[in-house]
Amino acid sequence: MNTLAQLSQTTKGLYDTVAAEFAPLDLSSLNFKPGPESWSILECLEHLNRYSRYYNPALANAIAQNSGSPTVPHISYSWLGKKSLEMVQPQLLKKHKTVKHMNPNNSPLNRATLEEFLQHQTELLRLLEEAKKANLHKKAVPVEFLKLLKLRIGEALEFVVAHQERHVQQALRVKQLLTRQAAA
Repeated sequence: MNTLAQLSQTTKGLYDTVAAEFAPLDLSSLNFKPGPESWSILECLEHLNRYSRYYNPALANAIAQNSGSPTVPHISYSWLGKKSLEMVQPQLLKKHKTVKHMNPNNSPLNRATLEEFLQHQTELLRLLEEAKKANLHKKAVPVEFLKLLKLRIGEALEFVVAHQERHVQQALRVKQLLTRQAAA
């Protein structure tokens, strides 16, 4: 399976996981926080929404501007891409401090946060499909916190999906804690 197909499959899985695991929960469960500095399920999703509000349009623009040119279907990595991906690997449980405007801690959130996340996933699936016609090797996606730096289209797509996978797993751990507490 090629990388774009793999990223699409992961994105669809994240959509399905959020719809099945979190959509049925009531608002107090969705806002349950394991600790004052820990994020609730909705805060995890809001963090991802904040990134999607930036990266989905940036990716759409980059893909549109680099479609039709000779396509490079594989992803190769710059030093920035490698470093970015390293930081968001889902299997790494090491916490990283997020930039202030991307930190949703103590934000008032409701079910709209969950719905927005699902909409962003649908949009990302469309972008992954459109990316099949683009040069994935082209440096065209400005990094959110330092727009002078650019990621290649392919590595930006992989970064976005890995970052989402990381925080959906975090939200699943919060749900596990909630379930354990309710059973105790």
